[in-house]
Amino acid sequence: MDLLIKNGTVIDGSGGGRYRADVGVKNGQIVEIGRIKGPASKTIDADGMVVSPGFIDGHTHMDAQVTWDPLGSCSCWHGVTSVMMGNCGFALAPCKPEEREWFAQCLEAVEDIPADAIMAGVDWSWETFPEYLDAVERVPKGLNYGAYIGHSALRMYVMGERALSEKATDDDLAKMAAAVSEAVNAGAVGFSTSMSTTHSTPAGSPVASRYADWPEVDRLVGAMADLNAGIFQVGPDVSSGTAQKGFFKELQRVALESGRPVMFGTIATRMLDDPTSWQFQTGMIDDTVAKGGRMYGQSSTRPISVVFSMKSNLPYDVLPAWKEIRALPLDEQKRRLADPDTRAKLIAEEATMRPRIAEFQGGGDASTNPMRPDYENLLAMKGVDWNDPSVAELARQRNTSPVETVIDLMLENEDQMFLQPLVNTEKDDVLGMLKHPRTLATFSDSGAHVCQEMGSSLQTHLLSYWVRDRQAFTLEEAVRMLTFDNASAWELPNRGLIRTGYAADLVVFDADTIKPQMPTVVQDLPGGAKRLVQKANGIAATVVNGKVAFENGVSTGDYAGQLLRGPIAAA
Repeated sequence: MDLLIKNGTVIDGSGGGRYRADVGVKNGQIVEIGRIKGPASKTIDADGMVVSPGFIDGHTHMDAQVTWDPLGSCSCWHGVTSVMMGNCGFALAPCKPEEREWFAQCLEAVEDIPADAIMAGVDWSWETFPEYLDAVERVPKGLNYGAYIGHSALRMYVMGERALSEKATDDDLAKMAAAVSEAVNAGAVGFSTSMSTTHSTPAGSPVASRYADWPEVDRLVGAMADLNAGIFQVGPDVSSGTAQKGFFKELQRVALESGRPVMFGTIATRMLDDPTSWQFQTGMIDDTVAKGGRMYGQSSTRPISVVFSMKSNLPYDVLPAWKEIRALPLDEQKRRLADPDTRAKLIAEEATMRPRIAEFQGGGDASTNPMRPDYENLLAMKGVDWNDPSVAELARQRNTSPVETVIDLMLENEDQMFLQPLVNTEKDDVLGMLKHPRTLATFSDSGAHVCQEMGSSLQTHLLSYWVRDRQAFTLEEAVRMLTFDNASAWELPNRGLIRTGYAADLVVFDADTIKPQMPTVVQDLPGGAKRLVQKANGIAATVVNGKVAFENGVSTGDYAGQLLRGPIAAA
């Protein structure tokens, strides 16, 4: 036997009750469960620990990162063993050699993945999507990866610059449909697109997929329907109640006509003038299923928030006086921020920012007309327990202005983080979505927004906050949500359960201490660019395809991750 995990409490992913057992692994598979007495090359004593299937995250953007980061960070530190990338139509394939930098710039604009890091870290040894899958298969991987073919990438590949302004011709549609068929035959898990008004190019125009009409979507999803394989994932329209209702009506039609599984992010917001409730969204899922379709929502386990800090980005960084200060070394920034004259200038400049309006973005964007943060909703992060005070609240306590409070907090602690929740801000809304039987706990965006957001700790937050602190779910329920539910939705054979014959993707964790750590800022991207990193406590070991990938949060250097090809190629 290659690996023996002894004396653990097995929570097998099914939702069934826990039991005490050993788990034996050989050749990457679970071969025995029970009281195992034979020898093993490596033994982990899991006494007092939970042994569960590896967690599965179906909404990531690790398409570029997988080529330079064998760990699969930050997901790897939160018990994740398998991810799906290429969501929302954004991908690195297919891509012509002369258009690589353009693709990288578009990814930077939408997903906050620095174009310089992409160009420096990606070897670009592919043009077509099957060639990209082959490249992913070759690189060392600490996790398992599946990939969608993305609509924006596909449109730009086939149509060039016309993709960002024109309707597709019949010839364009034929070429794109052929590429979708080729990708699914080669192992793509499906086709993804975005209709979200938040997704724009570096020039501020809609991304390529947003120029597509529904007949184009029908043609491309139809290519999967012809093969009876592949999942359709879409970044939903979030513009207003009227537009969203029209979007969901069309999405339901696509699901019913194509017969393919459809997935989208369920979002609760009070930011819009005419928001479509998450209850409407989940109601549409239920109605689609009742009519014979397959449809899933994807939910976060906490607010989706912009993260600000002195070491990364601040809402004021595009203001001239602030920009000058922020270009200096950290110690010099602190010295200037402590100077009364400089502070007065910075505070006065903050007053020129326009009031915040009802739209999806953080406290300030990279425009010449940035928005002032909503200080009642800008939180000074004190921990990871979803109970942080607002800057406005602290300002009232200190009898200072909110921007002064931000400055003072940073001078008191140069690692101080600030959160600007954007959507899913209310606990009851998040819990309602997570409780719905057809939503998936999987909306991490891991690999994207690398210096803006930190959703990669979704799994450990669910287990610490919603299970241990709030007792909203049993541990068995939460493990099922992170494992078997997601494995079933993405049709991953032999994963998501602890069963003999299944792939040995396993997590050994302490249910009493598992919890995300505070995020930090590091400069470890190719070319030295910054990103946010968040690790976790309470995970003793993560096993990927029978190999121990992490022990107590530290990589063993044993990369046994695999490319998860779709059902046609896997067969």
